[in-house]
Amino acid sequence: MVPKVMIILGSSSDIAIAEKSMDVLEKLEIPYSLKIASAHRTLNLLREIVKQGTDAGIEVFIGIAGLAAHLPGAIAAYTPRPVIGVPVDVKTSGMDALDSCVQMPYPSPIATVGIDRGDNGAILAAQFLGVHDKEIRQKVIELRKEYRRKVIESNKIVQEFEDKKYLVKDFLTIDNIKIEDEAYSIKDESDDDVDVAIVAGRHSDLITAKKVSVILDRLKISYDMKVVCPIRSNKKFKDYINSMENAKIFIGISSNSSQVTGALVGLTDRPVIGVPCINEVGYQHILTTVNMPPGVPVATVGTNNGRNAAVLVGEILSIKDPNITEVVNKLKDKKINL
Repeated sequence: MVPKVMIILGSSSDIAIAEKSMDVLEKLEIPYSLKIASAHRTLNLLREIVKQGTDAGIEVFIGIAGLAAHLPGAIAAYTPRPVIGVPVDVKTSGMDALDSCVQMPYPSPIATVGIDRGDNGAILAAQFLGVHDKEIRQKVIELRKEYRRKVIESNKIVQEFEDKKYLVKDFLTIDNIKIEDEAYSIKDESDDDVDVAIVAGRHSDLITAKKVSVILDRLKISYDMKVVCPIRSNKKFKDYINSMENAKIFIGISSNSSQVTGALVGLTDRPVIGVPCINEVGYQHILTTVNMPPGVPVATVGTNNGRNAAVLVGEILSIKDPNITEVVNKLKDKKINL
């Protein structure tokens, strides 16, 4: 059996993070492979693992590494398939590894998740696979419901505070609150559906959004684009996401606190790619994009790097489309210039 996912570690010391990924893939019943190869010490081995794995049918790669975490980038050099980067906290709270993974040059995106978040790396891999496989997508939906139930049930801890005199325990009891069911559903796609929905939080973010659209146009990938803020226009935001329910991938572009991507992952089970931007006072919100809690990963690419977000879309869609695979290969080999 050819696995769908290959997990590659830069060192055996990262195995604890890999086990988080493995546990999720086991739960979702997705076949995977686990290898150890260093981008710095065994580059030839890494190259052969990635190239032969791609030729054999690996659909998504997960690179897990700490320190100068060049492993995911080295994987991306040898495959047109999407690569997920999981930075590991070894020194400097993992910030060195995070920057090494996420700030990749065009056209080599790494779908980076939070530091030590091997679980989110595996969920994101499943979401990529779920773009093409309804059974896997349904399993992801069920897994997300489990995360939701855990949060709701954690309210029971309130009852354990016996010494808090002014804590009113019977106010708005969670058991009595009616909660709207998640709208996740799998529907048949129509000819009018687009592949990608691009959501910018502010008009100033359109500069980056247009970089996405230019590459998608050249890759012949359909998309829709909207400027709407989930904080200032909550109903409009939700209505738009609902109208795009058959989009395969969402791209959130935000220069303020990354509320766009945070809202997106709450409203769709589809993969969400995050492009953090620099705002007018010079702040970038890459940490608020990438460091998501368990169950809701955002595939974060580098600051202002809309072009890499579009290439990542191409890699995800190329899993089952040889025509896009050919274009992505030529783009990475610099045989064409998009």
